[in-house]
Amino acid sequence: MCTLVTNASQFFETGKPVIRAELTRVRGSSPREAGTEMFVTGTTLFGTIGGGQLEHIVITQARTMLSEGTLSTVLDLPLGPEIGQCCGGRVELRLTRMSGKDREDALYRLKAGKSEQPHVYIMGSGHVGRAIANVLQHAPVNCVLVDMRAEELALCDADVDKRLRAIPEVDIFNAPKGSAFVVLTHDHGLDFLLTSAALELGHAAYVGMIGSATKRAKLRSWCESHCNGLSIEDLTCPIGATASRDKRPEIIAAFVAAEVLTALTTGAKAAGGSEETVLLQAAQ
Repeated sequence: MCTLVTNASQFFETGKPVIRAELTRVRGSSPREAGTEMFVTGTTLFGTIGGGQLEHIVITQARTMLSEGTLSTVLDLPLGPEIGQCCGGRVELRLTRMSGKDREDALYRLKAGKSEQPHVYIMGSGHVGRAIANVLQHAPVNCVLVDMRAEELALCDADVDKRLRAIPEVDIFNAPKGSAFVVLTHDHGLDFLLTSAALELGHAAYVGMIGSATKRAKLRSWCESHCNGLSIEDLTCPIGATASRDKRPEIIAAFVAAEVLTALTTGAKAAGGSEETVLLQAAQ
């Protein structure tokens, strides 16, 4: 039996013996980078080192350590035909049985990492806004859903930060550097106000507005007359634009989430300015 646990507190607070598996060295192609960690008990997992046969081998070794009382071991594994994978690289891992202090430190580290994850602000809790929140609640981001309407926020059951705001642009002005903004309120005028506020920040990793080419053109004219000629070149509008003709909120949400996560992990304006800082870590 093997259960994947996604909440760090729940995983570590059970008190079960834990093996920490860390990728200490990566040569060539690998599903995860050096420093990635996974935690294994006799029946549960937290995090991933990339899946596949590599992960299966490491989990088996970790559970052997738990049953035999081994405190530490090092693995050097080729990611090729020898283990049934085709990445072509090679990885070294250190597996260590964790003490109580180790578990406390790991939980603190994981929680700190979560607080430093990029923020995504969904400005509007209509059908599409709620659908995007449902997708992003599973991503390693701090997702914030903002709306002026309490009844619309109440319809969202996603595990995200929900904020009722009479003046929603306040959340944009106070957003951390490198945040992403998806604007899709119930009012075009409010969309223009919030989108221009996000663009004026100058450090957003992504600014997207629901709409069409016509709405984008209208925003351009509005910014010229109301925002001292603010450029909208960094704006994504329409959002989630693909060859798909399916307009269901869940489909649009999947495409928008892909746009946002791509921008957060590869964009030049991403938080901290370096790829290492903004890489989304599945273990969190």
